[in-house]
Amino acid sequence: MNNRKKYKVGVIGSSANEVSEEDIEKVKEIGLTIAREKCFLLSGASFGLPYEAVKAAKKAGGFTVGISPASNLREHVEKYKFPVEYFDLIVFTGFGFKGRNVVFVRSCDAVIMVSGRTGTLNEFTIAFDENRVIGVLESSRGVTKLVKEIVRNASKKGGPIIYSSNPKELVKKVKNHLDYLNSTV
Repeated sequence: MNNRKKYKVGVIGSSANEVSEEDIEKVKEIGLTIAREKCFLLSGASFGLPYEAVKAAKKAGGFTVGISPASNLREHVEKYKFPVEYFDLIVFTGFGFKGRNVVFVRSCDAVIMVSGRTGTLNEFTIAFDENRVIGVLESSRGVTKLVKEIVRNASKKGGPIIYSSNPKELVKKVKNHLDYLNSTV
């Protein structure tokens, strides 16, 4: 096993303003744990819960990457009104939201889902179809509550899905699963 492998872990979740303080605190713990586990944290380069994870990871010394729907920095800031602070790197896809989601998810070894709405569901289904490791914070709100039903009714088998209500435990289980999958490499 290559112990020096740094996994790319994406955080997907609500970018809306209607997020609970409880979800904010939990996603901050996810960001901190991703940084402490020496993984790169990726997000869709927007606000909301994923950005809270980015800020927490950065404050803990982690490396953060935003995958933007914009073509360049000006569009990222002016059209989308997205942040630039706390990112070590922003990749400008120029593909809008749906195209960005494909690039973002394919850039990740795993994604961790916290709350969310339609955009998060889109990222989840891409991760599922691409056989990515998916972590679901069970105690969060939004579309995370639908994941088990969606998977049960899916017409195909997707990537492994790991569930936990504990943010720190969830990140560690996701990383352990990635270690297992990469143990023969």
